[in-house]
Amino acid sequence: MYQNSISLIGFVGNNAQLKTTKNGTPVAIFSVATKASWKNSKGGYDSRTEWHRCTVWGKLAEFAGKLEKGAYVQIEGELRYREYKKDRGSDASAAPIKLRLAEIHASRILKLDRAVKQDEPAPEGDPEDFSSERSAA
Repeated sequence: MYQNSISLIGFVGNNAQLKTTKNGTPVAIFSVATKASWKNSKGGYDSRTEWHRCTVWGKLAEFAGKLEKGAYVQIEGELRYREYKKDRGSDASAAPIKLRLAEIHASRILKLDRAVKQDEPAPEGDPEDFSSERSAA
């Protein structure tokens, strides 16, 4: 028996991008920030924000394509890895670098309600760090 299941609750980091494949299938791509906090040895608290790239296909992609930055969501799906090649820049004779990208293939998205505080800080980091070199088209 095998299981590949992931569930995240967090905030959308940028407006979702809705695209269409060559055969007309809708696909949405967006990032979700999650945060972990812990008590450090000095009695204070530390935290770390993780960014997760989410990809959604089909009918659910049409819904996901409307998600906006800051939306509070629960995502369920499976973790997948994809490899792609990236040129090494100005050195045209060098072989491309092979990179591996983790992404959540969402099968369920739930928008969650939350009370918004006016002075609440946004998640740390930059969701654009997880942009893909490959387009869905």
